[in-house]
Amino acid sequence: MAAIRLQNITKVYSVRDVSNHARRLTSGAERARQKQAFVPNTLAPSVPPAPIKALDNLNLTIPDGQAIAIVGPSGCGKSTLLRAIAGLVDYTGDIFYDEQNMNTVPVKERYIGMVFQNYALYPHFYGHGNLSFFFKIHKAPNAETEERIRITSEIMGIGFEDLLKRKPGTLSGGQQQRVAIARAIVRKPRLFLLDEPLSNLDAKLRTQTRVEIKRLLNRFNITTVYVTHDQIEATSIGDRIAVMRAGRVVQVASYQELQRNPVNAFVAGFLGLPPMNLLQGTVADGALKLDSIHVPLPPGIAAQTHIGQTVTLGFRPDAAVAGPEAHTHPQSLHLHGTIDVVEPDFGRRRQQAYVRTDTITYRVMASLELDLIQGYPIDVAIPTAALYFFDAKSEMRLKEV
Repeated sequence: MAAIRLQNITKVYSVRDVSNHARRLTSGAERARQKQAFVPNTLAPSVPPAPIKALDNLNLTIPDGQAIAIVGPSGCGKSTLLRAIAGLVDYTGDIFYDEQNMNTVPVKERYIGMVFQNYALYPHFYGHGNLSFFFKIHKAPNAETEERIRITSEIMGIGFEDLLKRKPGTLSGGQQQRVAIARAIVRKPRLFLLDEPLSNLDAKLRTQTRVEIKRLLNRFNITTVYVTHDQIEATSIGDRIAVMRAGRVVQVASYQELQRNPVNAFVAGFLGLPPMNLLQGTVADGALKLDSIHVPLPPGIAAQTHIGQTVTLGFRPDAAVAGPEAHTHPQSLHLHGTIDVVEPDFGRRRQQAYVRTDTITYRVMASLELDLIQGYPIDVAIPTAALYFFDAKSEMRLKEV
């Protein structure tokens, strides 16, 4: 186990890296078709792909024994960050395990347990061979190898020993993932790295495997970096969540803190099920104008703005009160609109309504018992304490001084 510290990590993929990656993603048949259809254009020279900065001066600290979930939009650098920690890509900056600088430490000596999205099992080995391969490489005694595999099988639960007698090609996706996780923990790693390990599983298997992973993390207390697109996975597995954008970590906190105190409009609009409503308006006479809607600005925020400045108003859909009860909330922003679309969520006994007013559309959450009909008018109240304000240019949150 180890505390992880990333200091000024930058990774730039060169033009050659970008071209090779695009070539790998293109099938042989497609490349042949493109080659056959290619007609030289002498009028306009081809433009080579530009270098991509996948990690941009990134800094992050993960305490010993903590599990941190990395979330962010596609292409923000989540998987590249994981590969940099593992030493699988070159980078500039420093990565420390405890106080040991790992820049010159080979991957095989970092004692990392890594679980990939596509499992990456050795197809010609049985499950037992996948778990024992690490010990064969390090010339460990057979007795030690078998004991570690036995202990790991007990940890992985009922039925796992049967998987050791089968090759990956005969296993289902969930079974392959169990073997991949076991291969990671059998070596007693200093660090767990998991790159979207559940994305190829169906909903039921995702839930079961998520519980298994959390149980293992609680048992071993190993420092863990978990990359995912799924916010439910992030909140279930991560002690903290790091939100990434364009190669940088924007904010690191618990899910509750990220919801209550987003540092900018990107975090506010990215996290949440559903995410925060973000509506742009213009400052005029101490209020924010959104078409025909005038939102009074708190004094501390009004002092930070000027007439004509573009400001983004934010509020979470579940903070709004919709329907007849809206009139019973005096300390609120009162809106009136038309129901555009209704999406029921029977599992949570609620429904999401898209409300349209002039050129603005926003979401509100309501109980399933409330009769919401498309095209009908609706009253909405948002408590003033639940309103957020962001500078539209910098996207940073404006707070009361």
